[in-house]
Amino acid sequence: MTIRRKTFLVYLILLLALFPLFCWGLLSGSVRYSFDDLYRGFQFLFSGEGDSVVSLVIFQIRLPRLLLALCLGAALAISGAAFQGFFRNSLADPYVIGASSGAALGAGLAMTLEIPALGFFAAGGLSPVTLAAFAGSLLAVFIAFAVSRAAGNPPPAAALLLAGASVGALFSALLSFVLVVKDKNLNRVYYWLLGSLGGASWASLFPLLPLMLVGTLVIFLQSRPLDLLLQGDEAAASLGLDVARTRLIVALAASLTAAAAVSSAGIIGFVGLVAPHAARIVLGPVHRRMLGASALMGAILVLAADTLARNISPPLEIPVGIITSLAGAPFFLYLLARMGRRMGQFL
Repeated sequence: MTIRRKTFLVYLILLLALFPLFCWGLLSGSVRYSFDDLYRGFQFLFSGEGDSVVSLVIFQIRLPRLLLALCLGAALAISGAAFQGFFRNSLADPYVIGASSGAALGAGLAMTLEIPALGFFAAGGLSPVTLAAFAGSLLAVFIAFAVSRAAGNPPPAAALLLAGASVGALFSALLSFVLVVKDKNLNRVYYWLLGSLGGASWASLFPLLPLMLVGTLVIFLQSRPLDLLLQGDEAAASLGLDVARTRLIVALAASLTAAAAVSSAGIIGFVGLVAPHAARIVLGPVHRRMLGASALMGAILVLAADTLARNISPPLEIPVGIITSLAGAPFFLYLLARMGRRMGQFL
């Protein structure tokens, strides 16, 4: 089988897998509906006849939540793939290297300190939470990368993991300090940090969607430069690539995508690690092929995790970040164990 046919087949399977998952998420939950109920909801939406309650639950509550789950999963996966290409390290992702913690600190500060919206950004639908999350994510990535470069360029796996863990712990401690000192919104921020799509709505989806699309588009446009970076900075520069400019663009785009995702639902860990790694195993390291597969796999992971979280013990909703961490942490430990020998020389 040629690589083109294999790529087409993988994309087709992933797209087909989304349909039953989407239907499961749309019809299940604390109140279960059938396809007949869905039809009556459509009737009310378009003609005013049918069931108004079903229409409200499905089209105003569940549908925006499912679409946000798809966008969120794709954004985290794309961001993770970009960070892995940026660091030339399959263990890098927004959660592991501290980008998610940085975004959480920024968003938490914006919520607890009740930072007012800036007129120019507010007109574009950008809330203070989103802007603060982006700034925190970018700061965390910069610190982790700068510190880990002391051990080599590009940073070795152990140095990157230690720097990311340290930055994540520092930013988490700072956020905890702020929450203790100013505990007005403690419950809101704490539940948000666990990762939840419970507050999803059309109003929360539309402002963040352009940010995710812009970041994703920029990363896709950097597919070829990311492939060159995998060969090493010197080899990439010898082929005419402006390495510093490429790294800056990729870091900004990946941070923007991760920040938009985190600000929409909180910290949902390991999606940016598992999805790109799985796509790379199936389609190889060429970013032009694996980025789209990573996005689809990330969307499937978050959609399945969120639907599972709503159906484990209804009407109780388990934060989706707990589900993804329970699934992703063992995979991360497996990768660490498999790379142990190569990492040992840096420890």
